[in-house]
Amino acid sequence: MNRLSSAETETPTEETEAPATDDLRDGVVAAVKARLGDGVVAEHVTPGVDAWVRVTASQWGRAASQLNELGFTFFDYLSVVDWQPSPWGKSEEPPTTPIVIAEDPKDFDHGITGGETRFQVIARVYSPEQKVGLHLKADVPGDSLTVPTWVDTYLGAEWHEREAWEMYGILFEGNPRTLDHLYLPGAFQGFPGRKDFPLLARHVKPWPGLVDVEAMPGEPDEEEGDATATEGEG
Repeated sequence: MNRLSSAETETPTEETEAPATDDLRDGVVAAVKARLGDGVVAEHVTPGVDAWVRVTASQWGRAASQLNELGFTFFDYLSVVDWQPSPWGKSEEPPTTPIVIAEDPKDFDHGITGGETRFQVIARVYSPEQKVGLHLKADVPGDSLTVPTWVDTYLGAEWHEREAWEMYGILFEGNPRTLDHLYLPGAFQGFPGRKDFPLLARHVKPWPGLVDVEAMPGEPDEEEGDATATEGEG
């Protein structure tokens, strides 16, 4: 899952000079902080690109209603990020030596606005009137793996929350269908979206994308390169 929009990684092109400030997004963040107070843990604005706000888990549900009142009436998506590195690397080759992972989730790389837990919920909303979007994040408590639902404010969040539970095991309190499966059979064990869920096919053979890779235009393929090297040696 992890459907991070292009705004999560987008940077201005070389042809476009990045603005030094962004009054619109700064104003949005200020409005959110005024509504949620201490519920806001961290915020970040990349001028001309996007804005991020991290809130406490207890304020996750209230944040949705407050954003809606601020004009963010369009619900884009809701998902979960597992910040724990995969014990088996990127699954591009069969695992050999297990990767050493920090024991404290606070030591994981949590990206923009930081974090303190292994799992974070992330959602994006958009204001049609202001023509600006906002990413909202919250740490998921490790002891309960539960956060408040958004369905009371954004009905479209129901499907996303059900998927988040099915793939990551995160519960959304107040969503009556949070335990209803979307993809997996009812007897399925485990949560496939988690980094430590074993992708058994990758344990026995390399990632298929690394096999029979065609050379880029203008680049010799491996066979041609080997032949050229052999001729040079002769």
